[in-house]
Amino acid sequence: MEHIEFTKKLTGHEFSNMLDDLETGDRATIKGPFGKMTFDKENEKIALISGGIGITPMISICKYCTDMKVTTDIILISSNRTEQDLIFLQELDDMRKVNKHLKLLNTLTRASDEWKGCRERICEDLIRREVPDYEQRFFYVCGPPPMVNAMVEMLHGLKVPDSRIKKEALIGY
Repeated sequence: MEHIEFTKKLTGHEFSNMLDDLETGDRATIKGPFGKMTFDKENEKIALISGGIGITPMISICKYCTDMKVTTDIILISSNRTEQDLIFLQELDDMRKVNKHLKLLNTLTRASDEWKGCRERICEDLIRREVPDYEQRFFYVCGPPPMVNAMVEMLHGLKVPDSRIKKEALIGY
């Protein structure tokens, strides 16, 4: 393996500061991975719903499908507070350009006046509008626990069964 990539929101806490101080060539010991948000071509249509840093496993899924030329139809809906919270924009746009099966939607809940994109929380109406075939899709949900819980409850309201929902809440977000 040439390199490993991971994502951590720098929050000013001790661990974040230690990561921020690392320089090229520094050594680190890494344990894991511990997450369960994986995809191995098991579904033909998926919807990825992320909140904040919950985008990280979704990026991996999108990158895997793009690199391996997997034809799974993917809709990624990513919710953040502000433009400054958005990450992986260029990487996602590059993937979208080569993967005709990848659709992206970023929505902000506290956007500036300059933001031209979606400005709403992820809700049943947004899912019906952006994922019109939601009844045929498997949903992957990742983000802070309150967001994940709200998304699962919303999906239940849309009659999406637990068997079609894969979730991971990021503790200590």
